[in-house]
Amino acid sequence: MSVVKSPLSDADLKTVGNALRGALVDLVDLSLVAKQVHWNVVGPRFRSVHLQLDEVVDTARQHSDTVAERASAIGVNPDGRAASVASQSAIGSVPEGWIKDTEAVQCLVDALGAVIARMRERIEATEKPDPVSQDILIGLTGDLEKHHWMFQAETA
Repeated sequence: MSVVKSPLSDADLKTVGNALRGALVDLVDLSLVAKQVHWNVVGPRFRSVHLQLDEVVDTARQHSDTVAERASAIGVNPDGRAASVASQSAIGSVPEGWIKDTEAVQCLVDALGAVIARMRERIEATEKPDPVSQDILIGLTGDLEKHHWMFQAETA
């Protein structure tokens, strides 16, 4: 049941809904992963990595709200429940316990890379059915790619 009437056809709504729901899951998980690593990072570059992780959390949380609200606006109920995130996210698991700064950086490079790859697929999928949602996905992917670049630079 949807209380919001979508301007999209049923087929387009399914495509765009899947893209937005998938984006939401990946963004929620990215914020959780970055925060978990943030709390457990140790090493000589602790402070800079610790602060950089909070920037990723802020970006993921801001964009997750935008994505969820876009889904609602077109009649797709957002699903950021823990079970949905755990079963559908593209991000691998985070090591338990303290995480050396170099491992923390690599963890974020991998997590961001996985999310970006799926976002680019969603950008392509939403091009024709809903350029408005595509624009949101393009903007957030640009922000994620900036974080990805900065963490990759840490590994040089």
